[in-house]
Amino acid sequence: MESFSGIFHPGASVYFVGIKGTGVCALAELMLASGMKVSGSDTDEVFYTDAILKELGIPYYESFDAAHINGDIDIVIYSAAYSAESNPELAQAQRRSIPIVKYPDALGMWSSGFDSTGITGVHGKTTTTAMSGALMRGAGIPAQILAGSAVAAFNGRSTLTLGNKYFIAETCEYRKHFLAFHPRHIILSAVESDHQDFFPTYESIRDAFIEYCRLLPPGGDLIYCADDPGACEVAKIIEKENRGIALIPYGFNAAGEYQIISYRVEDEKSVFNIAGFGELCIRIPGRHQALNAAAALALVSILVQNEFAHDCVAEKGWNELRRQGVKKALEEFRGSKRRSEIIGEAGGIIFMDDYGHHPTEIKTTLEGLKSFYPSRRLVVSFMSHTYTRTAALLKEFAHSLECADVLFLHKIYASAREKHDGSVNGRTLCEKVESIHGGKSGSVYYVDEPVDAFGPLAQILKSGDLFLTLGAGSNWTLGVKLFEHYKEG
Repeated sequence: MESFSGIFHPGASVYFVGIKGTGVCALAELMLASGMKVSGSDTDEVFYTDAILKELGIPYYESFDAAHINGDIDIVIYSAAYSAESNPELAQAQRRSIPIVKYPDALGMWSSGFDSTGITGVHGKTTTTAMSGALMRGAGIPAQILAGSAVAAFNGRSTLTLGNKYFIAETCEYRKHFLAFHPRHIILSAVESDHQDFFPTYESIRDAFIEYCRLLPPGGDLIYCADDPGACEVAKIIEKENRGIALIPYGFNAAGEYQIISYRVEDEKSVFNIAGFGELCIRIPGRHQALNAAAALALVSILVQNEFAHDCVAEKGWNELRRQGVKKALEEFRGSKRRSEIIGEAGGIIFMDDYGHHPTEIKTTLEGLKSFYPSRRLVVSFMSHTYTRTAALLKEFAHSLECADVLFLHKIYASAREKHDGSVNGRTLCEKVESIHGGKSGSVYYVDEPVDAFGPLAQILKSGDLFLTLGAGSNWTLGVKLFEHYKEG
């Protein structure tokens, strides 16, 4: 691995502001493993990364104070949630002329030292990144992987280190953060309207993805979902520009070896056939998970060919050991934190949590659960995230929730980055859902604070149900509380 612009090198002292953030903590772990001295700070709120930081022995403060920044620090990396105008540690670093780098830029600098893959799209990027890491291990590829959530296959962390030749990372479109990345390969899962506070129109977010794909060098690969109109539109534009980039489609509508030619649910498993690979299965619900698996397999196939092309007994780098390793890794894959994550089962009820917060994600998640658990009543708590997204996609949100047999809606989980103009709130969404659900009388409830839904749900839930907390908000705590209640009997 190379040094990165002379800043990141073994022995360098790196201080992270916002070190408990999923991506920031993951990058800190990778830098620690490469021989750097790592420390940092955050608030005193307990997050799952606290346990990771303590296990790694990374020292951190649970406050922000200018006194924490001393002359021994070579560089400060900070979460995009902070700025020198509001954070005393960043302001102090500036006064001391210590370089400060925003997390997306630091991730981009890190990626420049590898053959790197950026996994992006409005939906599916976390799970696709996690799957890619699991399949890389199954195929024996020397890669580092950084996902946007804790992953069971990564021992509950967001990183997996298998070697230092390749780097695979989830890359975020918000505020065009992914433009700092240095991709040689890109997986593009979906392009549609989202983050309306920054991308007011579909065209504005589409053009950001086009700009990102233009970072691919000649000989690079754009792996795109042939089932998603936005991803196809981006791919066609890149193809017309004749940049020497290979376009590789995947999905049910794809042509070629990454076409999904069949899909079925069998004994709580998704079983599907990929044209160039044969039958695979995965134990998490939904056709969209087959799409994520096809994307990950396409990437793994490219890197297997790169890494093992010299293997004269293998076809395109594949041999039976690698094929079986990939199949086994996929079947054992259990997802990532807050992505159809099973909290537990108690009282005959499955308690599950999912981060889906865009109508397309919600629809595919609920449909997947209904097909996976056809005999279970689906009871859902949904908390919409951001006023701008809710207002822009109100009708789409209402339709996306139709699969729920019983639905609890809550106040909107606001973002500090937006201002509420009063045009929409949680009740607005509830009224829209009720108008669409029509005859499903008594199946839609509005409880402003998620915690206050505990009592009604404890009366409604019964053995055989599947209870799902859904969204990017704080209602996940409701599922945990209900699970503990039923577990205690």
